This record gives sequence, C-alpha cells and structure tokens, in this order.
Amino acid sequence: MTVRPQERPPLPALTRAEGAYVDGYLDIVDLVGRLNPARATHTYGAMRAAQALARQAVVLRDALTLMHRWGEHEIHDRTLARALRALDGERRTGRVTLPQDRLE
Repeated sequence: MTVRPQERPPLPALTRAEGAYVDGYLDIVDLVGRLNPARATHTYGAMRAAQALARQAVVLRDALTLMHRWGEHEIHDRTLARALRALDGERRTGRVTLPQDRLE
C-alpha cells in the first residue's frame, strides 16, 4: 500500500485584497521566523530578513488599507484561517516560536 502525503485543504475564495493580506502576513511570518534568535544560524541572513521586514510591513499595511477602502471593514477570521492552513501557515508560524527544549 502506498502512503500518500496529506493533502492540504483547498484555498477558500478570497477577494484580491484578502489574498494580498494573507500573502503579506505569511511573508512577514517567514521573515520573523528567519529572525528568531532561537532558530537563526547566521547574522547576515537575520540582517537581510530584518531589512525585508520593514519593506514587507508596508506591503501588508497597503493590503489592509485597500481592503478598508473597498468597503471590506471586517476580517473574516475563519475564512482567512482556512486560507492560512491551505498555504502551510501552521508550519510557517511554527518557526516564530521557541523550539522545544531538548533535555537529553
């Protein structure tokens, strides 16, 4: 019997602005994961992530501004959480946390 990798849930329908919000958030999560002192391995990579974080914050702010301007005043958290799961958000956000202590 062949074991298949677990399939991710399908991406829910999102407005363009919601998609930009989710993408921008995950980009920031990835950068913060690279900056995490408990997981970073080189100062140069962390420095580059910090530089990109400032730029990406502007992209995220612009996505939220666009949502608001287009009348999207509420964040549909359940729908966006489904989108985050479909885009591997659980693994990606896991890099922001402290790793488990390995007392052996």
